[in-house]
Parts: sequence; structure tokens; C-alpha cells
Amino acid sequence: MSDLPDLILLLALLAIIGSWLKLSRGREQAIREARLQCRQHGLQLLDESVGLRSLRMRRDRGRLLLERCYTFEVSVDGDDREPGRLWLIGQMLSGLSLPTIHSHLPGLLAEHEPRPTESNVVPLRPRLHRDSRLH
Repeated sequence: MSDLPDLILLLALLAIIGSWLKLSRGREQAIREARLQCRQHGLQLLDESVGLRSLRMRRDRGRLLLERCYTFEVSVDGDDREPGRLWLIGQMLSGLSLPTIHSHLPGLLAEHEPRPTESNVVPLRPRLHRDSRLH
């Protein structure tokens, strides 16, 4: 009869190891996706790493799926650190949140550039610096 508790313990240990391996593969996928998104949006992925922030269940067409949220830091110009997030379901990107840069300085827009209207879309603009040295 002592074989049953040992078997349950062994199965629990295997389940924990399997979950850890699956989350490690998911993290590697998240790093690849973060690099790709940063490259596409002209951002620099800082520290070349992502961290698992949360897990949640999402319903898609009647099926429950596990969605993972990863956080990372990006830089627009090498002088700042901004947060970013991405959500993965399996290996598919289901959501992305990257920082937007908007300067409220008057005179930043060129004469030919349209003035922003009331909108929830903020254009990505580089920050102004006093000097161009890297610190």
C-alpha cells in the first residue's frame, strides 16, 4: 500500500517539471516575439529578457485557453526605460502594449504636418535632447 503515495508524489513531481519546461519554452517564445516587435516599431529591447507577469484563462470560441502575460523594458532612444507587455496564447501573440512617445512642446510639429485632433491615438515621436552623447 505504500506504493500508491510514492506514485502520487512521483506524478506530482513530473507535473511540476513538465509545467516548468512548458513555461520555459513559452518564455523563449516571448523573448523572440518581444525582439521582433521592438525591431518592427524601432525600439530597443533592454536586457534582452522578459518576465512572466500573469497567467489567466481566456475563452475563445467556447474553448478555455491559457494566456500568459510577459513584461519587458524597451528604450526609444537609448536614454530611457519604458515598460512593454505582450500576451501569448500558445505560440500566438494575442496582445501587445508598447510605449508611445508624444511631446507637448509647442513648435515641434512642422508647418506641413497636421495638428493632432481629439483622438486616443498618440503618434510615436522621438524625444528632444540637449546633447547627443550617450550616458
